[in-house]
Amino acid sequence: MTTHAPNSTGSSPLDVTTSDVTVGDWTIRTHQAGDPADPAILWLHGSGPGVSALSNWQELLTTMPGYHHVAPDVLGFGDSSHPVDLPLGVADSAALRARATLGLLDALGIASAHVVGNSMGGMIALLLVQQQPDRVDRLILMGSAGAPIEPTADLIKMITYYDDPSAESMLDLMERFLHDPGLYGDHIDQIAAQRADYAAREDIRRSHLRTFSPDGPLLVFPVDGLAAIQHEVLVVHGREDRIIRKESSFYLAEHLPNAQLHVLPHAGHWVQIEQVDRFRALATQFLQEPQTYLSHPTRDHEEHTA
Repeated sequence: MTTHAPNSTGSSPLDVTTSDVTVGDWTIRTHQAGDPADPAILWLHGSGPGVSALSNWQELLTTMPGYHHVAPDVLGFGDSSHPVDLPLGVADSAALRARATLGLLDALGIASAHVVGNSMGGMIALLLVQQQPDRVDRLILMGSAGAPIEPTADLIKMITYYDDPSAESMLDLMERFLHDPGLYGDHIDQIAAQRADYAAREDIRRSHLRTFSPDGPLLVFPVDGLAAIQHEVLVVHGREDRIIRKESSFYLAEHLPNAQLHVLPHAGHWVQIEQVDRFRALATQFLQEPQTYLSHPTRDHEEHTA
């Protein structure tokens, strides 16, 4: 399936091709755009009832030429496989999702990629860097979780959505994600109703409840683990984010040795939607900057000791 969307850059939009990629016993719904010969960007969405890759990333996939864009529905989300034995809790389910994501790169023949992670996708991105640092070029974290801070009331509202699932509850949740719900105009009710219908699927409900089960561990990145990551990192957060506190990005930027931090005003948890032009400009500049720091400490160590 091929789709394209209007974009705000004035250039012709890139086509998005959708396919199901086999990764072991699973299939991963994968959206791709751009030339596979170009540098790859892996886009990892966050969590939430009814979330999917295109709902997070379509505007960016179609408006950043010069890259091979790969945006999967992460394992246990959207139209990818939903394992009935998905591990309980954020930490263990994220570990499995990171393994599936590395398997997706293998299946697509992608040796390394820039990685963009939003919210839970940011945690998965950090796991990728820790597990196989040579597979990640530069890293962009947007509204990422993983800091040792208390969850917000709005995050708890998202986690407990299935206590009272409905179009009204979904509308309320979407308004918590956005700084300015008026961005969607009169269509926000319709969007919420469609997303509520999607979230009502039993496999999506099951994966959500297993991911946020209190019977499994949380995922917090300790200082020493972050300090060992030598990749160049762009950390972005919406100033008015009600889902993940901006202090989470402060923590990550403080302890990732080669990180830069940008806090964007008038933006909630969906910076890629509310501040798409500014985020695209930041990401493009960051990915095109000359290398300043050591991106692959293991490789560098081997070169100096050979």
